[in-house]
Parts: sequence; C-alpha cells; structure tokens
Amino acid sequence: MRVLAVTNMYPTPDHPTLGTFVEQQVSSLRARGISIEVLLADRSVRGPRAYLTLAAEIGQRLGKGVDLVHVMYGGVMAAVVSRRAGKIPLLVSFCGSDLLGQKYSGLRRRVAARVGVVASHFAARRASAIVVKSRNLYEALPKSVRGDRRVEIIPNGVDLDRFFPGDPVESRARLGWSERDLHVLFPANNGDATKRPWLARKAVEQARRLGVPATLHELTGVPHASVRDWLNASDVVIVTSDHEGSPNVVKEALACNTAVVSVDVGDIATRVAGIAGCHIVSAEPSALAHALAQVQQHRGKVAARQAIEPLSREAVAARLGDLYAWCLQTSSSTQN
Repeated sequence: MRVLAVTNMYPTPDHPTLGTFVEQQVSSLRARGISIEVLLADRSVRGPRAYLTLAAEIGQRLGKGVDLVHVMYGGVMAAVVSRRAGKIPLLVSFCGSDLLGQKYSGLRRRVAARVGVVASHFAARRASAIVVKSRNLYEALPKSVRGDRRVEIIPNGVDLDRFFPGDPVESRARLGWSERDLHVLFPANNGDATKRPWLARKAVEQARRLGVPATLHELTGVPHASVRDWLNASDVVIVTSDHEGSPNVVKEALACNTAVVSVDVGDIATRVAGIAGCHIVSAEPSALAHALAQVQQHRGKVAARQAIEPLSREAVAARLGDLYAWCLQTSSSTQN
C-alpha cells in the first residue's frame, strides 16, 4: 500500500516542534509496514502561498504511483487536494479549527477561518472516508456528509514509550522549579487566541488569592523531547480553550499520571471521566481557581495512565490501517 500524506504541519529544522503529532502518526503507520510519503505544504515558511503550487506538486507525486491520499488537516489544503486526487481514494482527517472556525482572532483571521470551514465541507463531500478527532467535530460535519460517507472518530495516538510517569522531584530539579509551588502547565500555542491564555492567567491569579501557591508555566517552544519532563514536573495541566478536537498534550499528561483541569471542550471530558483528581469546570476564572485549589489539597500524581492505554500510537495506527484497507477495497469494488 502506497499512501501520500499531505499536511501543513510537520517538524522541520527551522520549526522542530510543529506538527509532531503528525510525524508520530506517520511513523506509527510506517511501523505497520505501510509505505507513506509526506508532502508538506509549508505554511510556516510560505504562508497561504504554500497552497498555490500544491495541486501541481500533488500531480507530480500521483504520477509516481499512489494508492491512497490522506490529507491530515482540512481547510483550503484539503479542498485543493480533493480536487486533484481524481479517482484515487481520499481520506481526510479533521482536527479542530478546520471545522469549528475561530472566534477570538482578528477579523482577517476569522474570515480566513470561515473560508477554511467552507473548504473543509467541500473536501468532506468529495472524500472516500473521513476521520475526526472527537465527537464535537463529528457533529460539525454537514449532516449530508454524516449520512453518505464513512466517518470514524479516531483521536491521535500517544507514544506511551516516550510519555510515562517519572519522578516529579527530579523533573522539577532539572527545570529549576521549586518544590513549594503548585506548578500549573498551560499548553500554549504561540499566542493562539482560541486557547484563551488570559483565562488561564486569571484562574491562577484567583487561585493565589485562595492561598494556593500556584505558578503558571506556558508550554511554548519546548522541544518535544523535553515535554515529558515538563509534564512530570507539573502538578496539573490547565486547558481553557474555546474549542479543541482531541488535544494530544492532555493525553500525554494522563500518560504521565498528571492531573488535568479543563473547561468542557473537545473530548477532554471523555478522556478524564472517572479519574480522581481531574476536573471539568465552567469557563470562569473562579471555577478554574477552585479546581486548582482542590488539586493543591490532594497534591500528587493521579491514576490516569491505564485509561489512556487504548489510545496508544500502535492501537490508533491499527485503526487507521484498517480504514485505509477499507478505502482501497471500496474503491476497487466501485471501479469493477
């Protein structure tokens, strides 16, 4: 099986932390014996111009022999690929803003996001099959697509060999963090307004007024190889996003037995259901602050790793591999 994976997020020497979850998914599929070539529409360097030459680049790759095209994000990129793929089976993965848009960015970005949503719907109607990362993304698909396309809810997998519990004291020592403070980790995304960093900061400020010695650490520009240390050093990961799909950092935190305090967004409530020490609260600074106070009261690691094991990279790769095979079989039956 020869697969062309098209993405606008992938680690490069200049941006080594961008799209690490895509890289992990590709490597786990390759480990199953699937031949995958990656085509990067590098928006980090070229901006929207990266899509201007994408159709021609796809044509060149398809000419070398491809059995299936997997677009690993929606929006304009997916629309361009869906038009160029022709009769080759097409799988589109939707991850978040590509279906949900944006509310908190400036006017230009909101308009661009809306265009991206329309383009995602176009690509979804042309796809052989669709992957969404969470139930809320499934609900964001057009009803007609849900009725006549195969749609699978498959979150990104977690590398359980990389993310596992460690000694928090040793991790804090390596990072120079104190033992006195409650360490709150905010998975920042380079100032992305949909993450609502202001809400996380206000929550920590209010927690301090409650007597919690909370310190906020923003996970920005940290090499992926160091993220495990940050997760193990932290007492809790706080998520305040306006919307999400299935954020990998939450699953990685749970794999390290680190508590999570979050607003009800994406699939996080499902991920932390039944895990003592994790809290889903309203998007209010006071509610988040009181949850942090509860974490401080019962400070220590949580028993979460077992709950995340069904989402290992290997398990997710197996589900994707089965979906690839279905796409190829269905395409072959249709053509015959």
